Amino acid sequence: MKQQQGLSPNIIVGAVFLVAVLISLVIAGVSVNRWLHDEQQLPVQQIEFIGERSHIDLKRLEDLVRASQPGSFFALDVNQVFALLEEQPWVYRASVRKKWPSKLTVYIVEQTAVAHWNDDLLLNQFGETFEGEIANSDLPHLYGPGGSEKTALQGYNAMQTILSGAALPVKELFLSERFAWQLTLKNEIALNLGRQEFIDRLQRFVDIYPLLKQQPRAVEYVDLRYDTGLAVGWSNTSKTSENV
Repeated sequence: MKQQQGLSPNIIVGAVFLVAVLISLVIAGVSVNRWLHDEQQLPVQQIEFIGERSHIDLKRLEDLVRASQPGSFFALDVNQVFALLEEQPWVYRASVRKKWPSKLTVYIVEQTAVAHWNDDLLLNQFGETFEGEIANSDLPHLYGPGGSEKTALQGYNAMQTILSGAALPVKELFLSERFAWQLTLKNEIALNLGRQEFIDRLQRFVDIYPLLKQQPRAVEYVDLRYDTGLAVGWSNTSKTSENV
């Protein structure tokens, strides 16, 4: 009977060498990973913001980004930075890119405020609400039930187009839950337009406004909720002390 032969010395040496190589690779990989994630080794040295802006505080944005991403350039998560930036007031859109070896480029599109909404938010040109503050704003104030922002803004734009020809800017617009329209002009005249044919009714007011201006008393309100004609409420203030 033949004796079973053991492993040859060459095979044992080769196996030991292979294990040693694998251990060395693991150790090297861990070391490289630590080095890449070490902020002291590869910090984000510059955050560049690109885009026109009037209300965004770039120093505040940079501080937020650095606080949320304390690691190195390689460890920085651009998706997290993107999400963080788009949560901030006055930021409409953001795009984030890494630029080797240590720069972060941020493209910012600032919100454009076109109106106040319900005294606590702002509306952009698309009828979307956002948080923000504007000191001494001359923007119109729009009011309406939740979900009616786009309807209110579209109505305002259509009405302002008609009123601009008569130099009668809108100060406040109210849209009721039944979608009835009321306006207050900057000359303080209140207009009640109702729910239907409000554009035609507003045009009727514009057509008759030159006649109203000729009256000795100032106009307080005009009710246009009629198929033909209108009702005028007169102020007790004379036109000598009231600009109409």
